[in-house]
Amino acid sequence: MKRSYLVRALTRTSTQSRTSSLTSSLCSSASPPSGADVALKNVTKSNFEPALAELRRHVREADFVAVDLEMTGVTSAPWRESFEFDRSDIQYLKIKDSAEKFAVVQFGVCPFRWDPHSRSFVAHPHNFYIFPRQENVGDGLSYEFLCQTSSLEFLAKYQFDFNACVYEGISYLSRSEEEEALRRLDSVYKDERPNASFKFRNGVNTQLISMADILFAERMKNMTTFFHMRPALVVNGLTSRQLRLIKLYYTNVLSINPDHRKALQRSCLCLRTGETSSRQPLIVYTDSTIDRESLMRELKACQRKEAETKIKAAIGFRQVIDLLSSQRKLIVGHNCFLDLAHVYNKFIAPLPLTAEEFVSAFRTYFPHVIDTKVLLNLDDVLLRIVGKGGTSLSKAFGLLCPPIAPSSSSSVFAGKPRVRVEVEVDDQRFSNWNSGAKHEAGYDAFMTGCVFSQACLQLGIDFSSHAVAVDLLHNEKLQKYINHLYLSWVNGDIIDMKTGKGAAESLGSTSVKRQRPKIVFSNMILLWGLPSKLRAKDIKDCFCQVFGRGSITSIYHLDETAAFVQFSKAELVSDFLILKDALGRENDPISVLHPLSRIFESGCVHAASYEAYKEICGSPVSELLFADQAKAVGIKWNTRLVEQANGSENQDDGTCEKEHKINAMPLCQDQEKTIPGTVESDTQSSCHFPTDEFVDSF
Repeated sequence: MKRSYLVRALTRTSTQSRTSSLTSSLCSSASPPSGADVALKNVTKSNFEPALAELRRHVREADFVAVDLEMTGVTSAPWRESFEFDRSDIQYLKIKDSAEKFAVVQFGVCPFRWDPHSRSFVAHPHNFYIFPRQENVGDGLSYEFLCQTSSLEFLAKYQFDFNACVYEGISYLSRSEEEEALRRLDSVYKDERPNASFKFRNGVNTQLISMADILFAERMKNMTTFFHMRPALVVNGLTSRQLRLIKLYYTNVLSINPDHRKALQRSCLCLRTGETSSRQPLIVYTDSTIDRESLMRELKACQRKEAETKIKAAIGFRQVIDLLSSQRKLIVGHNCFLDLAHVYNKFIAPLPLTAEEFVSAFRTYFPHVIDTKVLLNLDDVLLRIVGKGGTSLSKAFGLLCPPIAPSSSSSVFAGKPRVRVEVEVDDQRFSNWNSGAKHEAGYDAFMTGCVFSQACLQLGIDFSSHAVAVDLLHNEKLQKYINHLYLSWVNGDIIDMKTGKGAAESLGSTSVKRQRPKIVFSNMILLWGLPSKLRAKDIKDCFCQVFGRGSITSIYHLDETAAFVQFSKAELVSDFLILKDALGRENDPISVLHPLSRIFESGCVHAASYEAYKEICGSPVSELLFADQAKAVGIKWNTRLVEQANGSENQDDGTCEKEHKINAMPLCQDQEKTIPGTVESDTQSSCHFPTDEFVDSF
């Protein structure tokens, strides 16, 4: 079995010093390939502000915006991959797990604007390096994410610059994190009463007993300054004895006058931020108690404003997400449901528990999304052009965009009209652009937009008739495809982003759903803790010996420790679970001879209905093997279904206890009483229970 190894990564608030070994191991020093017209516009924290200002203008003028993400991984365990037997709610839970556990390291944004003068689209690709670094906000805890080795190898293969990501990546705060930080700030500063003052410790009278003390007392005359129009004394780096000398100095200066002594007690300790951003402690002298309280209120207001400024500054890359959301542009992605889940989880709020809740929340920020993979597969004309094997982004780009795609030899559009796309990077425009940055998020976003523009032309959208802008949002030829995304490409499930429900059948395309055996979830049981040597054929043979040759329709392996068994009838599920429970309680020689003993011989095999699979997939835990995952979640097997089945039998005839005792016995070929639900079409493989007389005599 292919295993995908994971690395757990931590990002800390403190900045680590760069070491030569780390630089040499992560550096991506490969230069762009020859023939590249211009390098992709990379954006890091050093040039983020001017790049954001430029992007704002391009997004406002855009007809649509293409996006793409690069992540540190996709699946946290092999059994969390998408399978054909995954129900739609299970598929969402697996996507949710991926978005929560892995980090986004690159975000590609490419606005496309129709230029009627050049009769072409003008693309502005931006490639943002982002990194979940915490910027002086909160309690100093670290972010944590997983890295999948295969994903890191993929990024390294295409010269991903890990140094730029880690050291120069743009940090961010989600909306919910910002709101939580502001709530914490409110709780700290909600008390308007002054809460800080400076009082000298009462103790033994201090005297100038050494030359150092005398010199320090004289030096204090040069340590005075002003703070908020009030006299103050700089006390940075002073010892406790020197603080007592300050008291003595003030006592001598203010003489023995009681009013002066009270004035000394009205002094307060403050922190002033210097030119180097370091904090400088001061003892500030105030005229009265009212003046002191007024100063403390001023200080609290300044501190609150400073803290709010830091929170706003830590928003970072989320400003790009806020920009895209506020402009309500058509967002274009390729097989992008996972990308959208990352966008919501990283920059908006934690992902909801169900797909219906997610799409409802997501549409408040991004109401118009289109998936080019759905577009290519649903339109018969486009599917004939690219073929069923050509709907991946790189292949579709090469087939549909030969004038743009480098080294493309496609002839499908020979003599046919095509959409021209020009690229503008740093105010330079190129008509034949190759950045040499394949599989970087910015270039993939550019390819996605090019595929979309060419697909629109094939749908009959005439861009040349538009004098200013193209209203793609309300174009009737695109309405069928907007807000329909692949939830799982493996089994062809499409989700309607308006309702959260499946939409493959309603879209009326025979090419979406793949040919496969019919899956009936109510007829399925989940087995885990299986011996690794047990094959699907072995499992099916054991079950058919008990329930009949036609009783099992399919066996699906999750990994080497778990599998699904699909029965031909729903009632066989409860029959099996009852039988499994009975066999688990018996430990006699006849139970060892039972046909299912080959499956249960390890004593660690558990069984449950399909709903237990959902509970296991919904857990935030991710063990490598499914059996270990089920153990970590705390599920052994679904006894509730057994109890329901037993209760039903009791209600029917009151003979449940006697028949349950018989079910716990080993099966024998030459007896007449059969297990409930047995298929008897083949008497050679049918199995029978012993008679009551045989049981009593035994």
